[in-house]
Amino acid sequence: MIKFSILIANYNNGKYFRDCYNSLIAQTHKNWEVIIVDDASTDDSVKIIEAIIKNDPRFSIYHNTSNRGCGYTKRECMKYAKGELCAYLDPDDALYEDALEKTIHEFIKEDIIAAYSQMMLCNENLIPDKVFAGTKQIYNSRYFFNCPTQFAHFFAFKKETYLKTSGINPHLKSAVDQDLYLKILEHGNIKYIRKPLYFYRLHSNGISQQTFKQGAKESFARVIHDTMKRRGIRMINNKIVPEIYTSSQEIYELLNYQTRKIYRLINKVKVTLNI
Repeated sequence: MIKFSILIANYNNGKYFRDCYNSLIAQTHKNWEVIIVDDASTDDSVKIIEAIIKNDPRFSIYHNTSNRGCGYTKRECMKYAKGELCAYLDPDDALYEDALEKTIHEFIKEDIIAAYSQMMLCNENLIPDKVFAGTKQIYNSRYFFNCPTQFAHFFAFKKETYLKTSGINPHLKSAVDQDLYLKILEHGNIKYIRKPLYFYRLHSNGISQQTFKQGAKESFARVIHDTMKRRGIRMINNKIVPEIYTSSQEIYELLNYQTRKIYRLINKVKVTLNI
Protein backbone atom coordinates (compact mmCIF):
# COMPACT_ATOMS: atom_id res chain seq x y z
CA MET A 1 0.00 0.00 0.00
CA ILE A 2 1.39 3.39 -1.01
CA LYS A 3 2.56 5.55 1.88
CA PHE A 4 1.58 9.22 1.79
CA SER A 5 3.54 11.94 3.59
CA ILE A 6 1.51 15.01 4.59
CA LEU A 7 3.84 17.94 5.23
CA ILE A 8 2.85 20.82 7.49
CA ALA A 9 4.90 23.99 8.00
CA ASN A 10 3.45 25.82 10.98
CA TYR A 11 3.87 29.35 12.22
CA ASN A 12 1.35 30.71 14.74
CA ASN A 13 -1.56 28.66 13.38
CA GLY A 14 -2.07 26.28 16.28
CA LYS A 15 -5.55 27.63 17.01
CA TYR A 16 -6.77 26.24 13.69
CA PHE A 17 -4.96 22.91 13.84
CA ARG A 18 -7.81 20.86 15.34
CA ASP A 19 -9.76 21.01 12.06
CA CYS A 20 -6.66 20.03 10.13
CA TYR A 21 -6.03 17.10 12.48
CA ASN A 22 -9.62 15.86 12.33
CA SER A 23 -9.50 15.79 8.54
CA LEU A 24 -6.33 13.71 8.62
CA ILE A 25 -7.47 11.02 11.03
CA ALA A 26 -10.69 10.70 8.99
CA GLN A 27 -8.85 9.78 5.77
CA THR A 28 -10.19 6.72 3.97
CA HIS A 29 -6.63 5.81 2.91
CA LYS A 30 -4.88 4.64 6.06
CA ASN A 31 -1.18 4.43 5.20
CA TRP A 32 0.06 7.96 5.87
CA GLU A 33 2.34 10.00 8.07
CA VAL A 34 2.30 13.66 9.04
CA ILE A 35 5.49 15.68 9.33
CA ILE A 36 5.11 19.00 11.14
CA VAL A 37 7.89 21.58 11.35
CA ASP A 38 7.23 24.59 13.54
CA ASP A 39 9.02 27.78 12.49
CA ALA A 40 9.66 29.13 15.99
CA SER A 41 6.05 30.17 16.60
CA THR A 42 5.55 33.02 19.05
CA ASP A 43 2.10 31.90 20.20
CA ASP A 44 1.09 28.65 21.91
CA SER A 45 1.01 26.68 18.65
CA VAL A 46 3.50 24.03 19.73
CA LYS A 47 1.70 23.38 23.00
CA ILE A 48 -1.66 23.06 21.21
CA ILE A 49 -0.36 20.82 18.42
CA GLU A 50 1.61 18.54 20.74
CA ALA A 51 -1.45 18.09 22.95
CA ILE A 52 -3.56 17.10 19.94
CA ILE A 53 -1.12 14.66 18.33
CA LYS A 54 0.22 13.02 21.50
CA ASN A 55 0.19 9.23 21.56
CA ASP A 56 -0.33 9.06 17.78
CA PRO A 57 2.89 7.75 16.17
CA ARG A 58 1.70 8.79 12.70
CA PHE A 59 2.48 12.40 13.64
CA SER A 60 5.98 13.80 14.13
CA ILE A 61 6.83 17.38 15.06
CA TYR A 62 10.17 19.14 14.61
CA HIS A 63 11.26 22.65 15.52
CA ASN A 64 13.33 25.39 13.92
CA THR A 65 15.57 26.99 16.54
CA SER A 66 14.76 30.41 15.07
CA ASN A 67 12.22 31.81 12.61
CA ARG A 68 13.53 30.92 9.17
CA GLY A 69 10.56 31.52 6.88
CA CYS A 70 8.29 29.42 4.70
CA GLY A 71 10.83 28.16 2.16
CA TYR A 72 13.29 26.90 4.76
CA THR A 73 10.55 25.27 6.84
CA LYS A 74 8.91 23.48 3.92
CA ARG A 75 12.29 22.23 2.78
CA GLU A 76 12.86 20.87 6.29
CA CYS A 77 9.57 18.97 6.06
CA MET A 78 10.85 17.09 3.01
CA LYS A 79 13.96 15.98 4.91
CA TYR A 80 11.83 13.79 7.15
CA ALA A 81 9.29 12.49 4.60
CA LYS A 82 9.29 8.71 4.12
CA GLY A 83 6.27 8.31 1.83
CA GLU A 84 6.35 7.59 -1.89
CA LEU A 85 3.91 10.47 -2.36
CA CYS A 86 4.09 13.85 -0.64
CA ALA A 87 1.85 16.90 -0.36
CA TYR A 88 1.77 20.07 1.70
CA LEU A 89 -1.17 20.95 3.91
CA ASP A 90 -1.37 24.28 5.69
CA PRO A 91 -2.21 23.90 9.40
CA ASP A 92 -5.17 26.26 9.08
CA ASP A 93 -6.69 24.25 6.22
CA ALA A 94 -8.08 20.71 5.91
CA LEU A 95 -8.58 17.82 3.51
CA TYR A 96 -11.66 16.04 2.25
CA GLU A 97 -11.78 12.60 3.84
CA ASP A 98 -11.13 10.88 0.48
CA ALA A 99 -8.35 13.27 -0.63
CA LEU A 100 -5.50 10.79 -0.23
CA GLU A 101 -7.46 7.87 -1.67
CA LYS A 102 -8.54 9.74 -4.81
CA THR A 103 -5.07 11.19 -5.34
CA ILE A 104 -3.34 7.83 -5.00
CA HIS A 105 -5.82 6.33 -7.45
CA GLU A 106 -4.60 8.73 -10.15
CA PHE A 107 -0.97 7.70 -9.60
CA ILE A 108 -1.90 4.03 -9.87
CA LYS A 109 -4.02 4.59 -12.97
CA GLU A 110 -1.57 6.73 -14.95
CA ASP A 111 2.15 7.37 -15.37
CA ILE A 112 2.33 10.77 -13.67
CA ILE A 113 4.73 12.58 -11.39
CA ALA A 114 2.14 14.84 -9.74
CA ALA A 115 -1.59 15.44 -9.36
CA TYR A 116 -3.60 18.47 -8.29
CA SER A 117 -7.24 19.10 -7.52
CA GLN A 118 -9.74 21.88 -7.14
CA MET A 119 -10.09 23.50 -3.74
CA MET A 120 -13.06 24.67 -1.71
CA LEU A 121 -12.91 28.22 -0.37
CA CYS A 122 -14.18 28.44 3.20
CA ASN A 123 -14.78 31.15 5.77
CA GLU A 124 -12.78 31.54 8.96
CA ASN A 125 -14.75 28.72 10.59
CA LEU A 126 -13.93 26.41 7.67
CA ILE A 127 -17.53 26.46 6.44
CA PRO A 128 -17.49 25.84 2.66
CA ASP A 129 -18.45 28.75 0.43
CA LYS A 130 -17.53 28.01 -3.18
CA VAL A 131 -15.04 26.16 -5.34
CA PHE A 132 -12.06 28.31 -6.28
CA ALA A 133 -12.62 29.21 -9.94
CA GLY A 134 -8.96 29.83 -10.79
CA THR A 135 -7.92 26.18 -10.86
CA LYS A 136 -7.83 24.89 -14.44
CA GLN A 137 -6.56 21.90 -16.35
CA ILE A 138 -3.19 22.89 -17.74
CA TYR A 139 -1.16 22.12 -20.83
CA ASN A 140 2.30 21.44 -19.46
CA SER A 141 5.19 22.75 -21.55
CA ARG A 142 8.50 24.50 -20.93
CA TYR A 143 6.62 27.79 -21.44
CA PHE A 144 4.06 27.08 -18.71
CA PHE A 145 4.73 29.19 -15.61
CA ASN A 146 1.40 28.88 -13.77
CA CYS A 147 0.87 32.58 -14.44
CA PRO A 148 -1.89 33.57 -14.18
CA THR A 149 -2.29 30.96 -11.47
CA GLN A 150 -4.09 27.90 -12.75
CA PHE A 151 -3.49 25.35 -10.04
CA ALA A 152 -2.70 25.31 -6.36
CA HIS A 153 -4.01 22.91 -3.68
CA PHE A 154 -4.24 19.91 -3.41
CA PHE A 155 -0.83 19.25 -5.08
CA ALA A 156 0.73 15.82 -4.55
CA PHE A 157 4.03 14.65 -6.04
CA LYS A 158 6.36 11.69 -6.07
CA LYS A 159 9.21 11.97 -3.61
CA GLU A 160 11.56 10.45 -6.19
CA THR A 161 10.68 13.30 -8.57
CA TYR A 162 11.33 15.93 -5.90
CA LEU A 163 14.79 14.44 -5.35
CA LYS A 164 15.58 15.01 -9.03
CA THR A 165 15.12 18.77 -8.52
CA SER A 166 17.15 21.26 -6.52
CA GLY A 167 14.32 21.12 -3.99
CA ILE A 168 12.43 23.94 -2.34
CA ASN A 169 14.36 27.20 -2.25
CA PRO A 170 15.05 27.77 1.48
CA HIS A 171 15.51 31.51 0.94
CA LEU A 172 11.99 32.14 -0.36
CA LYS A 173 9.53 33.74 2.04
CA SER A 174 6.61 33.56 -0.42
CA ALA A 175 5.82 31.93 -3.80
CA VAL A 176 7.33 28.79 -2.28
CA ASP A 177 4.63 26.51 -3.66
CA GLN A 178 4.86 28.09 -7.12
CA ASP A 179 8.59 27.39 -7.19
CA LEU A 180 7.96 23.76 -6.23
CA TYR A 181 5.23 23.29 -8.86
CA LEU A 182 7.42 24.56 -11.67
CA LYS A 183 10.37 22.39 -10.67
CA ILE A 184 8.25 19.25 -10.40
CA LEU A 185 6.51 19.89 -13.72
CA GLU A 186 9.82 19.74 -15.55
CA HIS A 187 10.03 15.98 -14.94
CA GLY A 188 6.86 14.44 -16.33
CA ASN A 189 3.11 14.43 -16.73
CA ILE A 190 0.59 15.82 -14.28
CA LYS A 191 -3.05 14.94 -13.64
CA TYR A 192 -5.90 17.35 -12.89
CA ILE A 193 -8.53 16.00 -10.49
CA ARG A 194 -11.72 17.82 -11.35
CA LYS A 195 -13.18 17.93 -7.87
CA PRO A 196 -12.25 19.72 -4.64
CA LEU A 197 -10.12 17.74 -2.22
CA TYR A 198 -8.87 20.66 -0.12
CA PHE A 199 -10.62 23.06 2.27
CA TYR A 200 -8.91 26.47 2.07
CA ARG A 201 -9.62 28.76 5.02
CA LEU A 202 -9.87 32.50 4.38
CA HIS A 203 -9.04 34.58 7.44
CA SER A 204 -7.41 37.85 8.42
CA ASN A 205 -4.06 36.22 9.18
CA GLY A 206 -3.92 34.41 5.84
CA ILE A 207 -2.38 35.33 2.50
CA SER A 208 -5.31 37.56 1.58
CA GLN A 209 -3.64 40.59 3.12
CA GLN A 210 -2.78 43.18 0.48
CA THR A 211 0.78 43.84 1.68
CA PHE A 212 1.54 40.14 1.53
CA LYS A 213 0.00 39.90 -1.92
CA GLN A 214 2.37 42.52 -3.29
CA GLY A 215 5.37 40.77 -1.81
CA ALA A 216 4.18 37.43 -3.20
CA LYS A 217 3.81 38.98 -6.66
CA GLU A 218 7.43 40.11 -6.55
CA SER A 219 8.65 36.73 -5.31
CA PHE A 220 6.64 34.90 -7.97
CA ALA A 221 8.24 37.03 -10.70
CA ARG A 222 11.68 36.07 -9.40
CA VAL A 223 10.64 32.40 -9.34
CA ILE A 224 9.44 32.66 -12.96
CA HIS A 225 12.71 34.28 -14.03
CA ASP A 226 14.71 31.56 -12.27
CA THR A 227 12.56 28.98 -14.05
CA MET A 228 13.18 30.57 -17.44
CA LYS A 229 16.93 30.49 -16.80
CA ARG A 230 16.83 26.91 -15.50
CA ARG A 231 14.94 25.78 -18.61
CA GLY A 232 17.36 27.57 -20.90
CA ILE A 233 14.68 29.85 -22.36
CA ARG A 234 16.23 32.90 -24.02
CA MET A 235 13.25 34.13 -26.06
CA ILE A 236 9.54 34.20 -25.23
CA ASN A 237 7.03 35.35 -27.83
CA ASN A 238 9.86 37.06 -29.76
CA LYS A 239 11.00 38.94 -26.66
CA ILE A 240 14.37 38.47 -25.01
CA VAL A 241 14.45 37.01 -21.51
CA PRO A 242 16.69 39.28 -19.39
CA GLU A 243 19.91 37.73 -18.15
CA ILE A 244 19.55 39.46 -14.80
CA TYR A 245 16.28 40.04 -12.93
CA THR A 246 15.37 43.72 -12.76
CA SER A 247 11.64 44.04 -12.03
CA SER A 248 8.45 42.02 -11.74
CA GLN A 249 6.82 44.16 -14.42
CA GLU A 250 9.44 43.12 -16.98
CA ILE A 251 8.80 39.43 -16.27
CA TYR A 252 5.02 39.65 -16.32
CA GLU A 253 5.09 41.61 -19.58
CA LEU A 254 6.90 38.65 -21.17
CA LEU A 255 3.87 36.51 -20.35
CA ASN A 256 1.06 38.88 -21.33
CA TYR A 257 0.39 36.82 -24.46
CA GLN A 258 -0.63 33.86 -22.27
CA THR A 259 -3.70 35.74 -21.05
CA ARG A 260 -5.12 36.18 -24.56
CA LYS A 261 -8.17 34.17 -25.57
CA ILE A 262 -6.53 32.61 -28.63
CA TYR A 263 -3.63 31.29 -26.57
CA ARG A 264 -5.99 29.82 -23.97
CA LEU A 265 -8.12 28.27 -26.70
CA ILE A 266 -5.12 26.62 -28.34
CA ASN A 267 -3.99 25.16 -25.02
CA LYS A 268 -7.51 23.93 -24.29
CA VAL A 269 -7.53 22.09 -27.61
CA LYS A 270 -4.10 20.59 -26.86
CA VAL A 271 -5.32 19.36 -23.48
CA THR A 272 -8.48 17.89 -25.02
CA LEU A 273 -6.57 16.11 -27.76
CA ASN A 274 -3.78 15.13 -25.36
CA ILE A 275 -1.05 16.36 -27.72
